[in-house]
Amino acid sequence: MERDRDDDSVHGRTTTAAVPAQPGSGPRPSAPGEPAVGQDVLELYKLAVEMADRVSARRGSANAFFLSVQTALVSVIGFGMSEWAEPPWYVSVAVAMGGVTLSLAWWLQLRSYRHLNSAKFRVINEIEERLPVRIFTDEWAVLRGTPEPGRTRRYAELSSSERIVPLVFALAHVVLVAGTLSG
Repeated sequence: MERDRDDDSVHGRTTTAAVPAQPGSGPRPSAPGEPAVGQDVLELYKLAVEMADRVSARRGSANAFFLSVQTALVSVIGFGMSEWAEPPWYVSVAVAMGGVTLSLAWWLQLRSYRHLNSAKFRVINEIEERLPVRIFTDEWAVLRGTPEPGRTRRYAELSSSERIVPLVFALAHVVLVAGTLSG
C-alpha cells in the first residue's frame, strides 16, 4: 500500500513497479532505492500546478480591475473636481473615502492571494518530494540564492512590490482630498 508521511494508507492503492518511460508518458522511472511515482501522484501534481496558475491569473485580473477603478477615482478628484462647479466639501471626502476603502479592499485581497498561493506551493513542494525532478523547489532555491553577477539584490517577489500600490493610492486619495479642501 502507498503510504503518506504519517504512514497512513493513501486511498488503499498499491504502487506499481517502475516501468521505463516513453516520451510524454509520465514520470521517468525511479532510481534504485527511490519509491515509484504513481500516475495518480503525477496527475495531482499537474492539477495543483494548474490551480496555482489560475490563482495567479485571477490575482492579475483583480489587480487590473482595482488599478482601473483607482486611476478613475484619482482622475476625478485630481482633475475633475476642480473643473466642475465647486462641489460641496463632503463630495470630495466621500470620493476619497471610497478610494481609501477600495485601496484597503485591494490590499486585503492581495494578502489573501499571497496566503493562498503560499499554501498551494507548499503542497506542490511536498508533492515534488515524491517526484524525480523538483522544478519549483529548485527554481526558488536559485531565486533566493546569491544574486547574479552585476546585480546588487536578489529576487524581489512580485507580491512584495504589488502590495505597495494600494497603499500609494490610499495616500494619493488623502493628499488629493486635502488639496481639494484647502484650495
